Parts: sequence; structure tokens; C-alpha cells
Amino acid sequence: MSAADVLTLLAGGAAGCQGALLGIGGGVLLVPLLQVGMGLSFREAAGVSLIGVLATSSSVATDAEGRRPLNVRLAIVLLIFSVSGATFGAAVLHQMGERTYERIFGVTAGLIALAMLQRIDKRNIVSTPDFDPGALGARFFDEETRSDVAYRVRRLPIAAAVSVGAGMLASFVGVGGGIFIVPALNSWCGVPLRAAAATSAFMIGVTAVPGALTHYAGGYLHDFRLAACAALGVVIGYQIGVWLSPRSPIRGLKLLMAVILSGVAIQYLFLR
Repeated sequence: MSAADVLTLLAGGAAGCQGALLGIGGGVLLVPLLQVGMGLSFREAAGVSLIGVLATSSSVATDAEGRRPLNVRLAIVLLIFSVSGATFGAAVLHQMGERTYERIFGVTAGLIALAMLQRIDKRNIVSTPDFDPGALGARFFDEETRSDVAYRVRRLPIAAAVSVGAGMLASFVGVGGGIFIVPALNSWCGVPLRAAAATSAFMIGVTAVPGALTHYAGGYLHDFRLAACAALGVVIGYQIGVWLSPRSPIRGLKLLMAVILSGVAIQYLFLR
């Protein structure tokens, strides 16, 4: 195994752990590591990252622990919009230059970081046993409060619009779309962070397919060895993240997401 393979495996592990903790697929970390650390072009890094995103989503689908806060009904509804956005994004992928996509990546990361910081101390859960979560809300066991909690999904049109943008972003920059979906569901739609993360991680695999196919057809996904190392690292890192998630305070997870996104924004807006 070459040094590049080892670095990609480690990068995938970090991305997988992040995906389990935050539900954002890990691409927001994997793309910069592959591009800056290994010298891949932005689109090559995005192509490898999308394979990692698929591995993250597959891990969620097969892991009982990761599925506990998963809201399947909400995921299915939002997938209609995210896949539509991803398909459109894949269709226009080659219409803009690489630097444009880097700027899109940076601006998006910065805006979402601000959204997370604004609600860093707010929770969206209700512990009342007779609370009605509605058609798309749900109940789950919250590890932090050690009790069954419920929530209701608010502002569904905003969640739908954000899912379209998340799908486009997945095809454009290879991050799976969770970078949009998780903060939006948590900050604007009343979904607790753990439920938003699990639901997003379940969705991102399907959302990533159009972008992955387009990157492959465009010749940007030609190093399958790196893609395999990234996927293997993601699977391993995901298991570590699942173990850490119930032991991590929500405020700390929100702060971690904001710090990572801020670093990505600075990298792609000011240091490239």
C-alpha cells in the first residue's frame, strides 16, 4: 500500500467519523484533504469523495445503532427534492469552471457555519409523552437526556427547497448534500441534531449517485484504488463515530461542525 493509499484511508476514516457524528457525509472534510494534501484537482477529489459518501450512507442503512434517530418518512419525502436537484446539477456540471465550484463550496460552508452558531445552545426536542409529532415528526430515545423525546417538522417548504440545493451541491462539489440538510433541518425545521444527522446520512447516498456517475463519465473518477481506500476508511471511521455520538454533547457537535465549516470556507475563499 502506497503512502497515497494510506493518506486516503486516514482521510476517509476522519470523514466517516464526521459523517456518523454530524450526518454530512464527510465530503466537506475529504475533498479539501484530497485536493490540498494529495494534489488532486477539485473535481477528482469530488469524485473520490462521492464514493465515500455512498459508503457513509450504506453504513447508516446497515447499522442498527445509527438508525435509531433516523426518520425514514421525512427522508423519503426530501429525497424527491434532493435527487431532482442532484440530477439537474449533474446535467450542468461542466458549464462552469473549477474555481467557480470552489467558491460555491466556500460560501456555502461559511453560511452554514453561521447558521449553526446562531442556534448552538438551542434544542428541538419535547419530552411530553402525549406530544403529537405530526405526519413527518418522530420519537426516539435521546442518549443525552436518557429519555424518549419527540419533535415536529416545521417549515417543510424550506426543507424541500434546501434539499434541492443540497442535491445540486452534491453534484457540484462532491459533499453529499448533508452540509446543507443537517443545519437546515436543525436550525429552521425543528428537527433535533441527532435525528437530522441520521436522516441526512441515510439520504446522501441516493443523492450522490447522479454526481458520482457524471464524474465517472467525465473522467474525474479514474483512480479506483484511491476511491476504494476512501470507502474503506469511511466504513471504519463511521463505526468509531457511531460509538462516539451518544457520548458527545450536542453543543460540542454543533461547535465542531461550525469550526470545520469555517475552516473550509477560509480555505476555499481566501487561501486558494
